[in-house]
Amino acid sequence: MEERTLESRRVYEGRIVGLRVDRVVLPGGRETTREVVEHPDCVAIVAIDAEDNVILVRQFRHAVERELLEIPAGGIEPGEEPLQSALRELEEETGYIAGRMERLGGFYSSPGYATEFLHLFLATELQKASSRVREDEIIEVVPIPLKQVRSLIKSGALADGKSIAGFFALFQRLEKNKR
Repeated sequence: MEERTLESRRVYEGRIVGLRVDRVVLPGGRETTREVVEHPDCVAIVAIDAEDNVILVRQFRHAVERELLEIPAGGIEPGEEPLQSALRELEEETGYIAGRMERLGGFYSSPGYATEFLHLFLATELQKASSRVREDEIIEVVPIPLKQVRSLIKSGALADGKSIAGFFALFQRLEKNKR
């Protein structure tokens, strides 16, 4: 089932993504091309405060031309471990510091064409600090009761894939802990 890469050609190198076109040979011997968006790995954090609210962020996403409600997330800086990135991104985007951070799992965001892997974390024992949002980000912090999350997903009000995956992992963990 494995494809063998014969040649890679870099088409674009940006600040956040790169694009390459690979010429590959399929198991049956046929050659074809694959377009690959190279994106560094990221972290995404389901943060729950002492009142059982999840800390979400609302921001305009240019690619889909609308505001989205999402769990905090961001890129892993060179030399950083995913846990360090999760702690940093939570504080930068929301102004919260996690007293406890646990791994929830991870997934490839769009493996059909992209390299990005998202590491999911659960942040609890939150303490308010000050956010350090980057100049190029406009983020509104939105606490939502955890019990409302399923209805937000069902209604489409929460339509971000990483957020849905994060909540799915959280709900599985909560169900497992009930047993």
